[in-house]
Amino acid sequence: MTARVLVPWADVGELPAGLRVEVYDGVSAPPADLSGVEFYVLPYDRGIEPVRLMSRMPALRAVQTLSAGVDTILPFLPAGVSLANGQGLHDLSVAEHALALVLAAQRDLPRWFRQQGEGSWAREHTRSLADSRVLLLGYGSIGRAIERFLHAAEATVVPVARRARPGVHGVDELAALLPSADILISVLPGSESTRGLIGTRELALLPDDALVVNVGRGSTMDTAALTTETRTGRLRAALDVVDPEPLPAGHPLWTTPGVVITPHVAGGSASFYPRAKKLVAAQLHRFAAGEPLAHLVT
Repeated sequence: MTARVLVPWADVGELPAGLRVEVYDGVSAPPADLSGVEFYVLPYDRGIEPVRLMSRMPALRAVQTLSAGVDTILPFLPAGVSLANGQGLHDLSVAEHALALVLAAQRDLPRWFRQQGEGSWAREHTRSLADSRVLLLGYGSIGRAIERFLHAAEATVVPVARRARPGVHGVDELAALLPSADILISVLPGSESTRGLIGTRELALLPDDALVVNVGRGSTMDTAALTTETRTGRLRAALDVVDPEPLPAGHPLWTTPGVVITPHVAGGSASFYPRAKKLVAAQLHRFAAGEPLAHLVT
């Protein structure tokens, strides 16, 4: 029997027999009849509507997301359906962006960009990443990719995960670790256990002029508390994710000196798509062969 598969792109490569592949990119209209879809690859970064389509797929057996986080998908996942995430797809892309945010903040790139537009040659020495103590909050595959860049920059990296293990601190040690951090980088996923984990108390423990970087989920940080600390000039921030998202026009963070903002683009570089297509092809081979999918979440 032929299994019906819905994927975001047409060039899925050579696939085994037994699959009928259709395309839904999250922009054009989906197929009118989704009742026979058994395997669904969610279009990447297309909002919540492609996720809601799962409710129209009574034959659905497996879902592949191309994001590492699944917090926005789980509430819509039908009972009994397997979910695999995109673990590894974004590691280098997010790591590159995290490094770019850190360097932009430490080397004061926004100032020099403004001066370029003014034709000004005013000079001043800046902070550095080298020899900085970086608290890396979230030590999965993305965190480890960021760590490699930080080591190359000769920074001191202090990894923190949910639970302590050899060479890695536990999140319950944050209060003791924050006061000595020059830079805090959060790669935390969104969940009830991480919501608001970095709040007023945690930010207050950071030393003056520390840099707060978030490339994980905006919900892990208290936006109001971060706004207060950056508006006084005590802390700086470089953010790819915020809460709420998108950040409303007119929000103080947009114009606060010492704050760098990018619109949740860390994971979407050119390196992502070839890796995503390779993963999807491998997962479809596993599905057709009746084998367990890689990176299963549920």
